[in-house]
Amino acid sequence: MTYKVQLPIFEGPLDLLLYLIKKEEINIYDIPISKITDQYLDYLEVMKLLDLDIAGEFILMAATLMHIKSRMLLPIESTEEDMAEEADPREELVRKLIEYKRFKEAASDLKGMQLRQRDTFSRLNVMQDPQLVDEKPYFEASLFDLITAFSKVLKEIPKEVFYQVVRDEFTVSEKIHEILHILVDKTTIYFSQLFYTEGVPGSGGKIAKSKNEIIAIFMALLELVKLKEVVIRQSAPFCEIEVLKNPEWQRG
Repeated sequence: MTYKVQLPIFEGPLDLLLYLIKKEEINIYDIPISKITDQYLDYLEVMKLLDLDIAGEFILMAATLMHIKSRMLLPIESTEEDMAEEADPREELVRKLIEYKRFKEAASDLKGMQLRQRDTFSRLNVMQDPQLVDEKPYFEASLFDLITAFSKVLKEIPKEVFYQVVRDEFTVSEKIHEILHILVDKTTIYFSQLFYTEGVPGSGGKIAKSKNEIIAIFMALLELVKLKEVVIRQSAPFCEIEVLKNPEWQRG
């Protein structure tokens, strides 16, 4: 698969670490470095499989995590003086994460203020168009939410399907048209349903025929997100991802 997607939603290594910490409900001041390193590397493997344009910062963070992990495994000095001088190997990482978390929260608060101001002026338009009214609160899904969902799909693929060598007959462009066609008849579809050729997950439906097809579908969805033709959202953090046509794009 040679198709690469560069996304504005593509976040950095600190974003991924904060995502994993929140997802696993980890105390940011006491990070289980072995667990978080393994999960971080798993995400990098999926990103490589998808041929995403991984920035060098992700590789550098992987090396940093592995270095911290190795230091944590070293024997602890027995004397109190040595123990006092020996800083926690995680200390610098925790400091960076806390600073970045505060920055993101401040940026999110600012964005929220801007949205509230915009809503004040657009409220009349929303009231005049019942299709724009959605009483259910939603959360915008991140790239890492998508990778988590994609990893679950990968686990459902039989090994003989995943590793079989097939002709690369699926293009991202074709899958873009297929997704848009699905959203003509259905206003909203669950992320996992995109990968089933028949039926729906859990009902005996057939999953996509090959690894190449599954990757092409995922890359097509990323491209549609980049073009702002579709919206990806969740009813709550880490819940099933919903895919729908962008209402703003349809009105434009």
